[in-house]
Amino acid sequence: QVQLVESGGGLVQVGGSLRLSCAASGRTFSTYRMGWFRQAPGKEREVVAVISGSGDRTSYADSVKGRVTISRDNAKNTVYLQMNSLKPEDTAVYYCAASLGVGWWAASGYEYWGQGTQVTVSS
Repeated sequence: QVQLVESGGGLVQVGGSLRLSCAASGRTFSTYRMGWFRQAPGKEREVVAVISGSGDRTSYADSVKGRVTISRDNAKNTVYLQMNSLKPEDTAVYYCAASLGVGWWAASGYEYWGQGTQVTVSS
């Protein structure tokens, strides 16, 4: 089992940057596919970015492509989400998630979730 703890959220102005971190427990972190998801008030949870266990494969939602970078440090059991050029529509609770299962993109394919961290982008 994996426990995930996100950090790094906060209030930022339009055009600003934030780096989210997600620290994972356990000694097999590199075997987990990791994803960042977000949920805005009144909206469904949506995927932001996904990274493979080794870090050699990444995918991004069209809404964040070119502005966001997912990365991981398996020695530190941590996955990151660097977000630049933030927009008001990026405001949401951001969650990291881990999976050993099949599938790549859908939230239903992730077994373990953090508690979330709030990102608010003010205009």
